[in-house]
Amino acid sequence: MGLFSSPAKVYKPAAEVDLGPGSDEFYISPNVKAPRVAGLLVKIFVWILEMPIIGPMMLYILKKDNLINKLVQDADIPEPPLFTATHSWEDTPEQNVSLTKPDLSPAERVQEAVSCLPARLEATLADGALKRWTIMDFSNAYRSGETTPVEVAKRFLAAVKECSGPGLNMAFFISCDPEDVMKQAEQSTRRYQQGAPLSALDGVLVAVKDEIDCLPYPTTGGTRWLGGARPCAADAACVAPLRACGAVLAGKANMHELGAGTSGINPHHGSTRNPYNVGKVAGGSSSGSAAVVCAGLCPVALGVDGGGSVRMPAALCGVVGFKPTAGRLSNQGVLPLNWTVGMPGILAGTVEDALIAYSAIVDQSQPSYLRPELNLPLLNSTPSISNVKLAKSAKTVEVTIPEIEEMRLAHYVTIGSECTTSLAKYLDNLKRSEIGWDARVALSVYGSFSSRAYLNSQRLRNRQMYFHKQIFKTADVIVSPMTGVTAYTLQDDAFQTGELDYINGAALVRYSIAGNFLGLPAITVMVGHDKEGLPIGLQFIGRPWSEATLLHIAFAMQARSLRQDLQKAGGFLQPPEERLIKGIPGN
Repeated sequence: MGLFSSPAKVYKPAAEVDLGPGSDEFYISPNVKAPRVAGLLVKIFVWILEMPIIGPMMLYILKKDNLINKLVQDADIPEPPLFTATHSWEDTPEQNVSLTKPDLSPAERVQEAVSCLPARLEATLADGALKRWTIMDFSNAYRSGETTPVEVAKRFLAAVKECSGPGLNMAFFISCDPEDVMKQAEQSTRRYQQGAPLSALDGVLVAVKDEIDCLPYPTTGGTRWLGGARPCAADAACVAPLRACGAVLAGKANMHELGAGTSGINPHHGSTRNPYNVGKVAGGSSSGSAAVVCAGLCPVALGVDGGGSVRMPAALCGVVGFKPTAGRLSNQGVLPLNWTVGMPGILAGTVEDALIAYSAIVDQSQPSYLRPELNLPLLNSTPSISNVKLAKSAKTVEVTIPEIEEMRLAHYVTIGSECTTSLAKYLDNLKRSEIGWDARVALSVYGSFSSRAYLNSQRLRNRQMYFHKQIFKTADVIVSPMTGVTAYTLQDDAFQTGELDYINGAALVRYSIAGNFLGLPAITVMVGHDKEGLPIGLQFIGRPWSEATLLHIAFAMQARSLRQDLQKAGGFLQPPEERLIKGIPGN
């Protein structure tokens, strides 16, 4: 087993593991002790890692220290590998839903979603509650003539310019073409003037993470080289329906380089700041997408979620983060950085807006006999849902979800191996200096994983799939915190090099892995604030294809949290973005 190896774990068969509240399964905490490293220290660390002999030895010791060898690579696992997290269609009964007709257009599905919405929640709670504008706020204002897509686009561009200036330096976008934004807005305004908007999304601003193809922009993946190496020829499958619905595609949102981090710190395009506190991280890797929604610039943005990369920044920025079941949204036109764990996701200011965007972009291209039914939640029903069994992800309550740290490490091996394999044809001919320092560390670690580690990771995926299927026999939804920490401080020494902060990184991803590794639908909503006033997110994980149930539950939690906030604020809400964005309607 090698000079530095400790005894590897021997797993008992998954069927013998007790998943009940009295289980004696031992939870292993992340063995992350390395101090935060940034600036010159990151450069020194990279130089050591890339040395021919010393580098591999250092990587071996690092993997030993964080238990990858013991719990994954060298472990004795009885189950065979499970290489993908796809799920066959199961007709799981869901309460208070509308079954959409097959073969509807994106605009028709949006109309179906709009018919599921309740009356405006703010109006039922308090007069004068100041909130971000929703999709329906914009749609109604456009129809009534209160404002136009052109006027909103002008204010949006002015706000982006203000936020990008030296006073704020929010780094929301990698690319934002004012001429293209205005062209789309002018076309939308003409449709409203003619009384023929395409859908409720017509004229509504939507940001797109720069990991997703969206014309006329290159797709950089947060790098300064990938956009030139891989041309963008067409809109991604999740972008084209939004364009067909008339949405104004606002630009390419910033992201952590290659998605290889959780902070949103990007040395090439700027580090996205959290609108709740500009001295805090926005989270990643869909950092810009979360921040633009939080700041009120766009009611909706698209992200990509390979290891919580939609839901983590959503939680840190206090917005909704929604990752449907693997296969529900198409990956066509998304950078193939992680084939078996990544997929597009939605960030939105409200659950209602997440529902509308979801209805537009859901993949209906599969043959009818393979296509899962699409249920939309009737959020306007009272009560919207009842008799739902929640399994809390804690040993002392209803269920035990074992081997959480083992799953995190197996996912890390999987996503890292897939990333380096996907990028190999570019990396082999690329100067290392083109890559950010922290990303170079990540790629060095990813490239060190063995085939044995990858295969054993898929065995652990099989075990976790079994555990979760068993839990879902007795519970409809698993509830957990979204992250183990709230937004932490953005430090100046990381701006040029990125940072290596494995303690905060492990805490951020702690509860997000099952959604990706097992392809399960998951959603996060804000449920409160910490002592510094920073958002806290709660996560709901569902059975495959149970998106409607998750949206129902998230909507109920959103309503409860809003009532509590209104009571505390005496009926008046002041959004964190008000001091940032002065010109957008609703702020």
